[in-house]
Amino acid sequence: MTTETVHGRIGAARDDLTTAQLLAVFAFAAALSFALLFLQEPLIHDSMHNFRHAAGVVCH
Repeated sequence: MTTETVHGRIGAARDDLTTAQLLAVFAFAAALSFALLFLQEPLIHDSMHNFRHAAGVVCH
């Protein structure tokens, strides 16, 4: 029985994805993290809060 690890998945992604694809994934993750963590305007905050709940992220 083999267990998958995050390290193994990252290694598989490095083998399977091109540099451009990896950069696109990194840019998307960075933009999403920025939006979820730092945008605190009330309208944006409320929409991001709802998005986090829809994505299954526990906010509070």
